[in-house]
Amino acid sequence: MLNESSSRSHALLTVCIRSEAQDPLNSSCFITKHGKLCFVDLAGSEKVKHTGSTGELMVEANSINRSLLALGHCISLLVDSKKKSNHIPYRDSNLTRLLADSLGGSGVTLMVIANCIL
Repeated sequence: MLNESSSRSHALLTVCIRSEAQDPLNSSCFITKHGKLCFVDLAGSEKVKHTGSTGELMVEANSINRSLLALGHCISLLVDSKKKSNHIPYRDSNLTRLLADSLGGSGVTLMVIANCIL
């Protein structure tokens, strides 16, 4: 059975932050700092054969599952030191392409998981 209250897509909100302050040592110069916050709400993965989805719903479910699989693959390559690879396949899905800076950049990535099984 398909979760009726769930949206069938991922949602991403990116907030870019820029701070500019006058350099205390040189009043004619400014120090600029940049930051980025990326809020992501991932669609749930549902097994097509259990939901009975057909047609467009089945295509959507397969697309969501492929993007979640690509995200998991990228994260496992980044985390596992034995699998450290020069190539992380961010281009395997639009989701990983959009999250590439957040996952593999020089910043800090924090994941909060809210899991609700209906």
